[in-house]
Amino acid sequence: MKPLHSNPKNDRAKREYLIWLKEARQRSPATIEQVRHGIDRLELYTGFKDFGTFNKDQALGFKRALFAAKAKRSGKPISTATAHHVLQAIKEFLVWLNGRPGYRRRIDLAHIAYLNLTTKDERVARVTSPKSYASLEQYRAALFAIPADTDIERRDRAMMALLLLTGMRDAAAVSLKLKHISIERRHVFQDPRDVNTKFSKTIDTFFYPVGDDVAEIVDDWVTFLTCRKLFSPNDPLFPKTLVEPGKHHAFAVRGLSREHWADATPVRTIFKAAFDRIGLPYFKPHTVRDTLTQLAYRLALSPEQLKAWSQNMGHATVLTTLAGYGHVATERQGEILASLARFGDSSKHAESPRELAAKLVEMLGRQA
Repeated sequence: MKPLHSNPKNDRAKREYLIWLKEARQRSPATIEQVRHGIDRLELYTGFKDFGTFNKDQALGFKRALFAAKAKRSGKPISTATAHHVLQAIKEFLVWLNGRPGYRRRIDLAHIAYLNLTTKDERVARVTSPKSYASLEQYRAALFAIPADTDIERRDRAMMALLLLTGMRDAAAVSLKLKHISIERRHVFQDPRDVNTKFSKTIDTFFYPVGDDVAEIVDDWVTFLTCRKLFSPNDPLFPKTLVEPGKHHAFAVRGLSREHWADATPVRTIFKAAFDRIGLPYFKPHTVRDTLTQLAYRLALSPEQLKAWSQNMGHATVLTTLAGYGHVATERQGEILASLARFGDSSKHAESPRELAAKLVEMLGRQA
């Protein structure tokens, strides 16, 4: 008998769930793809059995198989963090499925709980390594090391400059049109009708204080597109490379097209080449937010200024900025704590336990 490689009933359930994640839960395409891979793992383990047959034995067996699996790239066992994400995705799917017609009485919620990790593994899964990001000085060095001899190089340099000026996401940057930027106001309007913002948010972004020379790169680029290339307001701010057939049917770069990049992959290529050029490791475009948050610390902003800084990233609260991008390096943490010693040893001025107890009794007596 030919082995089963799919289950039409399962496929319909998965499709309906993934649509629900996109439309009702507003999950990103990347997140949805990760969920799909997790559910596919479960199907592959069970031999594509009907999801309605899920039980405790499947849960325990799948969990063991998952921890025994090896990562495709490294060939090493998958991390506890990866296992946690896979199991969490499957649990959420099965809970959702439990509420659907035809599954309510077939999937036992108690059996889904067997997919949980141990308390120890849960703690391990949540441990994160220190984030790697460029300092402002490193970022500027990589930026100004990019040549500006060709249209492509000037575009790449302007892209990297704008990300430093705004901290915007690379997916949003590649979807910008010329009409969205105002050099005079030092402002970018991230209009979700045109710009690929997270959760389709409307974001007003003003330039961060990272140097007039950085802003000048973007200013020159906008002037070049409008005055030399005669781009219209609806043309892309960062057009993709125009590649056409040349001699002997070989493709060659012909300059700039008037189309947007399909995704943000070219931005990551730009960053890798820029940091390679000055002998630094690759820093992802998104880490520019970490770079900017460290700059905010150095500027010792007031509460109002910090709120504006955070809002400029599209964050509803300052906590989102600090929790996501405001990690204090261990060395700096030590420096800060050591600097507090100038305030003196607080133990010299502290009251004894007996004195504190006497004051507490006196205070309670007055309240009675």
